[in-house]
Amino acid sequence: MSIIVSAEDLELFREQLSDHPSALSALAVIEDCDGDLEDAAISLAIRSGQLPEANEGWIVGLAKRWRHILCEAQIREGLEDGLSGELMDALVAQTELPMRLAVPVAIYVIKTGVQPFCQPMQEKLFDN
Repeated sequence: MSIIVSAEDLELFREQLSDHPSALSALAVIEDCDGDLEDAAISLAIRSGQLPEANEGWIVGLAKRWRHILCEAQIREGLEDGLSGELMDALVAQTELPMRLAVPVAIYVIKTGVQPFCQPMQEKLFDN
């Protein structure tokens, strides 16, 4: 499943992250990849010194790896409201993700739906 970030969404994210240059550079890479979030995430990962093994679904795996953080109440609520510099700073502080990878991960969660993305975490919490 390929997620394409529209020019309108990119413009909105730029406004929301206008005071975060590294986040803006990640958005520029997404734009350079014609909005293809997966391609952009792989490009950003390589620039961060990571070597993504799989081209298909790499962003999905990365987001799932950090689901326990992404679905904490404060972060989840921030994602439901869109992107903000404060949210991105919190995400970077609580994960090992550099800003350039935190941006596509956050966009992935927003685009796939915060509630469906966090549903498996909710089920695990209530099963115990």
